[in-house]
Amino acid sequence: MASSNPAFRNSAAFATGAAGAAQLVRSTQTATPEELDELYARPSASAIDTDRMTYEDTIFKIVASFAVLLIGSAVGWFFPVLALPALVIGFVLALVNTFKKKPSPALILIYAAIEGVFVGGITRFFETAYPGIAFQAILGTFAVIGVTLALFASGKVRASAKATKVFMIAIVGYLVFSVLNLILMLTGVNNEPWGMRSFEIIPGVPLGVVLGILVIFLCAYSLVMDFDSIKVGVERGAPRVYGWTAAFGIMVTVIWLYLEILRLLAILRN
Repeated sequence: MASSNPAFRNSAAFATGAAGAAQLVRSTQTATPEELDELYARPSASAIDTDRMTYEDTIFKIVASFAVLLIGSAVGWFFPVLALPALVIGFVLALVNTFKKKPSPALILIYAAIEGVFVGGITRFFETAYPGIAFQAILGTFAVIGVTLALFASGKVRASAKATKVFMIAIVGYLVFSVLNLILMLTGVNNEPWGMRSFEIIPGVPLGVVLGILVIFLCAYSLVMDFDSIKVGVERGAPRVYGWTAAFGIMVTVIWLYLEILRLLAILRN
């Protein structure tokens, strides 16, 4: 089952099923008692020793990437004028990292920094218009990530083929809606603050609120698929460098989640 996140979907290290990468061949041999004693006496092999993905090493890469993103967001917060160019550069870097066959740690960290500038700038814009919204959006993002990770770790939530098909249809539909809404707003056909999202489906409840909640659930499911892809990579013994692909993929989903929560809160404030 392919992941919805292109960062994972375009990498054979995280693929599943017949189309996935072949399982690593581990040699087996009969060891003497002396050799077994020596093996038991050795310290546990680290990710560096085996050059394979581990959860610990992957988590370190994810944390490092988000630390760089946080530094970039501080720059964007103080210089919000950089948000627009950062958006364009970040989009280009996202495409490069997505379609690059072998992950580049440097490019992924540069993407984290540039995308951080955009996130910081857009957050400053919303915070100026709606004081206190930044803290609420950050808190909401952590809450969704925490609940999703807890449910995944407990085994209560897993990605399934049927749910993924529904997810993909919903994502395509949401993308078409977003592009169409943007065109209507830019051309002046719809002058509402949030375009079609401002349309009230029932009195006092705009479409943007209902749509925002549904999209947050889509983000959460995307995180589940990302966690599942990382699990596949670790269990298959994918090369350690692909931990950076995992970091990039998680970043893409979390940034999407944060921006959706930020917009939902702004619509609620209106």
